[in-house]
Amino acid sequence: MVRDVAASIRFYAHLGFQFAFADADVDPKYAGVRRDHVELHFQWHAAEDFSSGDRPTYRFLVPAVDALSAEFSSSHLELDRTDVADTPWGTREFHLRDPDRNGLQFYGLL
Repeated sequence: MVRDVAASIRFYAHLGFQFAFADADVDPKYAGVRRDHVELHFQWHAAEDFSSGDRPTYRFLVPAVDALSAEFSSSHLELDRTDVADTPWGTREFHLRDPDRNGLQFYGLL
């Protein structure tokens, strides 16, 4: 769920995702981006659909957590994110939220 599909495409491009498709060239309501073996789809929703504050979180296993964190830090975006840390359950991870408050968790196994 996103409020502005074109803005989400631009945000994720700064994180290294490539444009995959959109249902329209101007003001798309559904689109996708991809990076490596992951494809994310964005679907437009009205502002009132975000009123609950309950946002989904997606978890991604990545081979190099620290390198990915450093790459995202160099994107020059103001990111709502955590530092990379080891967890008691045996992962090394960091989390961020996109502009629509969707959670993204990137982790590797210790």
